[in-house]
Amino acid sequence: MMDPMDIVGKSKEDASLPKATMTKIIKEMLPPDVRVARDAQDLLIECCVEFINLISSESNEVCGREEKRTIAPEHVLKALEVLGFSEYIEEVYAAYEQHKVETMDLRSGKWSNGAEMTEEEALAEQQRMFAEARARMNGGMATPKQPEPDQSLEN
Repeated sequence: MMDPMDIVGKSKEDASLPKATMTKIIKEMLPPDVRVARDAQDLLIECCVEFINLISSESNEVCGREEKRTIAPEHVLKALEVLGFSEYIEEVYAAYEQHKVETMDLRSGKWSNGAEMTEEEALAEQQRMFAEARARMNGGMATPKQPEPDQSLEN
């Protein structure tokens, strides 16, 4: 069971994000020589929660205006536009399209190319995708972390 202190939020009913994961993301987005005070980390995490709540709420409004019962990706994109975040729409849509391709065959345990992945391969692929996302968020300035070469493959 997760320790309640591992979640940033005031009660179980509040929307929250895993503190350790968010702290890792924050640290990865900054240069290695930059430190972030714990209060500042908590504030950034609370801002993320509030941003998600804002986008979710507006997406629900857009969905309701279309008399739909399920929020679809286009509702989220419209919510970004309505809330004044139009500059993110292209990047969010590209990330969504990439996500669709990468997760197309996950239910069957296979990736798009049909090859089964070991847990280690899946972890390496996940790290590569995180690195690409960080690079996109940093305007292409960050270089993706390359997975360590598998020693068993070397002759």
